Amino acid sequence: MKASCKKHILDFKRPSGTSRGILSKKETWFFILRNEYRLGIGECGLLRGLSVDDVPGYGKKLKWTCDNIHLGKDALWEALRDFPSIQFGVEQAFLSLEASDIFELFPSGFTQEEKTIPINGLVWMGNFEFMNEQVQQKLSEGFRCIKLKVGAIDFKQEIALLESLRANYSEEILEIRVDANGAFSAEEAMDKLRILAEFKLHSIEQPILRGNINEMKRLCAESPLPIALDEELVGVFGPSKKEELLRTIRPQYIILKPSLIGGYRGCEEWILLAEKYDVDWWVTSALESNIGLNAISQWTYTLNIEMPQGLGTGSLYTNNIQSPLTVQKGHIFYDQAKKWNTDQIQELCI
Repeated sequence: MKASCKKHILDFKRPSGTSRGILSKKETWFFILRNEYRLGIGECGLLRGLSVDDVPGYGKKLKWTCDNIHLGKDALWEALRDFPSIQFGVEQAFLSLEASDIFELFPSGFTQEEKTIPINGLVWMGNFEFMNEQVQQKLSEGFRCIKLKVGAIDFKQEIALLESLRANYSEEILEIRVDANGAFSAEEAMDKLRILAEFKLHSIEQPILRGNINEMKRLCAESPLPIALDEELVGVFGPSKKEELLRTIRPQYIILKPSLIGGYRGCEEWILLAEKYDVDWWVTSALESNIGLNAISQWTYTLNIEMPQGLGTGSLYTNNIQSPLTVQKGHIFYDQAKKWNTDQIQELCI
């Protein structure tokens, strides 16, 4: 068996804003396995500025992984604990190599019967007009759960947008989630959470920067608005440290991003602990191409989820890999009438 990797730059259709800045391009790596008979492919979805493995030695670690592929997936997963995005790429590639269809990693009703997964519509940061335009588009597309990025523009404008939404759509009709990406200061966070709670929101993701454990613990205990940990999970390795974090902070939710927290196995460690501490969760992509999004979506379906997941990022890019993944009426499904673009795949594997 041989392994190789190839870098690919994804281009956003429209620059997208978060509290960490404007995104116009996204770097990713495809991890390819070959044996005498078959091909397998996975995606190492590095997210610059957020991934714990965004380090100078990332390329060397990818090469080391390729050179040591003979160790097998289990030994490699353990050896790559500090590189969760590579862990996930390797997991995908081995599943792909072993599958009868390289893109059907988890055969199920999702891949074979067009069963759907409910997802939230993502609204990027921008001025009031831009955000409102996105909201109206998501509503017209049939979404009944939307997630707004907050924390970059004037807070009063963000509140005005929420006021406008709730004036027209009750919480029974439209579920609203917000994601601050750590944009609130510890001093102002509670006051802002109280204001946001007036709009009957589902939850807020990562109101303050990760690492402020005691302050996050206080917010989760006292906030009238449920809090979901997102970036807080990044860089926390091993079941004991994960359990310590959940036991200490006691959040209402955690967000599982396989590319950031060690792939399927890393997520499943969090899920077991979340159930122990009565913490709910959902799965979110981390701006992967359709290769990674496909791998995340198929796995997510096997978890028997009910609440909307964060899997609506496949249409962000001008040069994404054409796939059967389709979003319609607030759900994602595997459209049997669509095919993977084999020419694109062959080019990636050269």
